[in-house]
Amino acid sequence: MRKRIYLCLAHMSEAGLEQKYIKEAFDTNWVVPLGPNVNGFEKELEEFLRVNPNPNPNLNPNGNGNVNGNGNKRVVALSAGTAAVHLGLIACGVGPGDEVIVQSFTFCASTHPVAYLGATPVLVDSEPDTWNMDPELLEVAIKDRIAKTGKAPKAIVPVALYGMPYKADRIMEIANKYGIPVVEDAAEGFGSRYKGQVLGTFGKFGVLSFNGNKMITTSGGGALICPDDEAWQKVMWLATQARESYPYYQHETIGYNYRMSNICAGIGRGQMTVVEEHLKHHRHVQALYEELLADVKGVHVHRQMSNEELVMSNGNEETKKWISEHGNTPVFDSNYWLCTITIDEDVKVKGQEDAYKTIVTGAVGGAAGVIHTAATATTDCQPNDNVEALRVYLDQAQIEARPVWKPMHCQPVYKNAPAYVNGVSEGIFKVGMCLPAGPYVSDEDVRYIVETIKAAIA
Repeated sequence: MRKRIYLCLAHMSEAGLEQKYIKEAFDTNWVVPLGPNVNGFEKELEEFLRVNPNPNPNLNPNGNGNVNGNGNKRVVALSAGTAAVHLGLIACGVGPGDEVIVQSFTFCASTHPVAYLGATPVLVDSEPDTWNMDPELLEVAIKDRIAKTGKAPKAIVPVALYGMPYKADRIMEIANKYGIPVVEDAAEGFGSRYKGQVLGTFGKFGVLSFNGNKMITTSGGGALICPDDEAWQKVMWLATQARESYPYYQHETIGYNYRMSNICAGIGRGQMTVVEEHLKHHRHVQALYEELLADVKGVHVHRQMSNEELVMSNGNEETKKWISEHGNTPVFDSNYWLCTITIDEDVKVKGQEDAYKTIVTGAVGGAAGVIHTAATATTDCQPNDNVEALRVYLDQAQIEARPVWKPMHCQPVYKNAPAYVNGVSEGIFKVGMCLPAGPYVSDEDVRYIVETIKAAIA
């Protein structure tokens, strides 16, 4: 029987350094949410973020970004990317009754922490080229929220969907114009760059994730990128239950048990030695999908725009100028955490007539498992029948695939949240699918996946 091909699984370093660091933690009895591995992992992440050949000094006016590039950025290793979003919002002063603008096309970890704080997510739709937050719609939303509520939103959360960079310069320009701090959700974008700068370092705060399916893993975990020592100190304090400096436990503020364990950080330290290898592999797999699916009618691989395409377009003149000055550096440099395709509505897939006939009762697309069984097999907003039929066909061929994220403005839990939509993300959700791209996915696997897609088309 053929091995199962998963969407994205962690890959340990060839030298087995993860086991070395874990063994040291056990041998020295550092098995708590602090210790040498945690400190070391944070420093290694800070060094990774400083590799920034083109810092933009014009992104700083309201505490967003750093006039010295990334030199003063500090990192706090945490138990999850969701915890990082939560603490980033707290550090921006978000509280009950506030509003936070969040990209609608995302995983729920971008929006749920807003609700944790008693605030309201204001959902903004995407643009068709990056699938990320539409900057022009962002400004429309800001103006309308000020007109309706008398105050600006407390924060903006753009998301690097599937690793694709958002238009960071335009988003930062708008954020600075209205004095709103940005919390970049780069959980899926570890190592992705925009105009040569690492995602997560443009805004006041940046969010990373090291879940088991991310570019590098700590089995579970995340990190918050902070702008300076002062912010780092506050976040570190909040992440360790906000304990005061007494010989006993004194708490004057509500804190959280969010620090990463020394064991998990040991895995992360080993992973940092293979991060460039992982980035190279994901980009190679993306290029192979683009090549092999190029002639498959009705199936389109989503990709970043090249510098040449940006120059030829009627786009931003500032970006064209930047390209002329940095021609060898791509404006969009995605890590391609997952490779994604869209399927035309008129493409016929084998088994399409049986799509959504049964209720899902197990794990789908890397989920931990379905705990709460749905009442019906369908909802009022779901992928087209041919997308579901292809997912099932691939699953039967031992290939894990899944739909793209369902936009938050289409989620029942956010039905009452203000939303500024243009139809882009909902349209992509109906035709989009994620394909395997992780370090264990070989060229042979990609060819098998493509041949299976071809065989599935009726």
